[in-house]
Amino acid sequence: MCSLFPIIRLRPHWTSVCPRLTGKEVFRGTITDAPDFDASADAETLYNAMKGIGSDKEAILDLVTSRSNAQRHEIVAAYKSSFGQDLIEDLKYELTGKFERLIVSLMRTPPYHDAKEIHDAVKGTGTDEKCLIEILASRNNQQIQDMVAAYRDAYGREMEEDIVADTSGHFKKMLVVLLQGTRDESEDVDTELVAEDVQDLYAAGEEQWGTEEAKFIMILGNRSMPHLRQVFDEYEKAYETTIENSIKSELSGDFERLMLAVVQCIRSVPMFFARRLYKSMKGLGTADNTLIRIMICRSEIDILDIRECFRLRYEKSLYNMIKDDTSGDYKRTLLNLCGGDDDLAGEFFPEAAQMAYKMWEVSATIKVKLRPTVRPASGFDPAADAQALRKAMKGFGTDEDAIIDIVANRSNDQRQEIRQAFKSLLGRDLMKDLKSELSKNLERLIIGLMLTPAEFDAKMMRKAMEGVGTDEHALIEILVTRSNEQIQAMNEAYLRGYKKTLEDAIQSETSGHFCRILTSLVQGAREDGPADMDRADSDAEELAEVCNAGSDDIEIKFMSILCTRSFPHLCKVFQEFVRKTNKDIEQIIKKEMSGDVKNAFYAIVCSVKNQPSYLADRLYKAMKGLGTDDRALIRIMVSRSEVDLFNIRKEFKETHDASLHEFIQSDTSGDYRKTLLILCGGED
Repeated sequence: MCSLFPIIRLRPHWTSVCPRLTGKEVFRGTITDAPDFDASADAETLYNAMKGIGSDKEAILDLVTSRSNAQRHEIVAAYKSSFGQDLIEDLKYELTGKFERLIVSLMRTPPYHDAKEIHDAVKGTGTDEKCLIEILASRNNQQIQDMVAAYRDAYGREMEEDIVADTSGHFKKMLVVLLQGTRDESEDVDTELVAEDVQDLYAAGEEQWGTEEAKFIMILGNRSMPHLRQVFDEYEKAYETTIENSIKSELSGDFERLMLAVVQCIRSVPMFFARRLYKSMKGLGTADNTLIRIMICRSEIDILDIRECFRLRYEKSLYNMIKDDTSGDYKRTLLNLCGGDDDLAGEFFPEAAQMAYKMWEVSATIKVKLRPTVRPASGFDPAADAQALRKAMKGFGTDEDAIIDIVANRSNDQRQEIRQAFKSLLGRDLMKDLKSELSKNLERLIIGLMLTPAEFDAKMMRKAMEGVGTDEHALIEILVTRSNEQIQAMNEAYLRGYKKTLEDAIQSETSGHFCRILTSLVQGAREDGPADMDRADSDAEELAEVCNAGSDDIEIKFMSILCTRSFPHLCKVFQEFVRKTNKDIEQIIKKEMSGDVKNAFYAIVCSVKNQPSYLADRLYKAMKGLGTDDRALIRIMVSRSEVDLFNIRKEFKETHDASLHEFIQSDTSGDYRKTLLILCGGED
């Protein structure tokens, strides 16, 4: 292996290299004014491209994507003057489908394009809330005021009236606030007001039962961007959580999504759009309206920054994502707007490294409040529950609803009391009765809920290794996400249940470096406690050196650190690794490792960064596409329902633009689905 890193060091302040992240306007577009521009000549070129039978689409897209919006506007005027026809109407007539939408949209001025998008979002049956959120959260005061005026001119109506008529509640109120286009745009930050806002936001949400939404609306909808960035930083320091986590915890639905979008745009508009673009293309199908809207509206502003953020976050260039997800003239036009393939330029991006450094810094400082979806039932009576379960199973037929209602709405400790009461009162084994009365996925899910966490984990490990083939992803997921105490309890349960140590089972079913990683993790001996700063620096240096040296021992060195250090310590190690190498640790793992070893180390890094997000991604993979990985779905829903399933739900919604509830609803059926939805705990 060759050396991975250029000898370059980070600049001392991460924001100093990204002025567009600090509120200063810097042109980072791909489309600029064409030199030697002649509107009449371009109008004639377009006229010739459309006359006769058929049209020269290549000539049209090449010309349109090589002119700025202001120049296109001149071409529209010149076309009417020269040929007495409306260029946009002619383009609509000659072109079709997504290509037509894209080219016609490029011919509109930004305010009129935004106005049309808003109009389309609220007209007819249903509302495109995502479009409203994206536009109103990301535009500055002038852009919003121009858009409102364009809407009035184009449709003879007030945008505010149409939005108010089509939305409701706190979501509507925040949209109205943003629509005024009156956010403070000063660069000055009043430190006393920052402290006051930090306290007010906490008091309005986390500190009390219920949420004072009006305070969130007032502060996030009116304060300047530099001021709010300072508020977010001070909020994290004061309460060891991010404002995003508080919003996810306290708000819900479209209002939650709007407020998160506002926060994301205040932190980094390019990163916000990078995420929106990724969501528009990932999975089956493409959200073409979103893709078209963003590529057009950012092509003369900050598409270069968006490309950079996209590559940092998804380790794939925006150019290649578009190339893989679209086709024909539509693809060619989008690629012209994109302006280049960042994968061809190599992996080094100083600004991307700065952002990765900041991400790890945030991960190291915040403490996420974990929230379950299943809690102990009030007025609990184990004897009554035991009798009710027996009644549900005796005689002909089984009352699955009664079983589900009891089992899914009790904590695991309460279920263990029910098991004991069932045996004491009735002289029967509840688990055997449930197995005989239920079947398939419902039986697996209900039995999983009735086992202790240690018994359940031991069983899941056994299932992952029995029969032909091994479910390596399950082994990784369980061992990476469990605490030392949970792993030790699982070891004891495995030995008790299967008369063999879990370590021996792992070593008989796996091999090589992957086996060594799992063996290390199954000891349940990961260090506890906060980061040791000097040691974190030393660990980062060792990781950087083994990567730079191209050593064959890279896996061993990674294992010795990633499998043994505490998560808070690893957070600091990964941050220092970025500082020393200008690379994120995830990039190195993906590039330099392969197979199960790569998957194991990557899972550790993801869990260190954000464990609920990692598990949300595992749930998404269990249900996306054809077929469902029911074992993975059951494993996560059961094991996390009393730990952090609420957090996982929120991460699922934010990452995949659909709720976990929706996915379960569409991907499962019957009593199995009903039980999973109870565990899920609600719709987001």
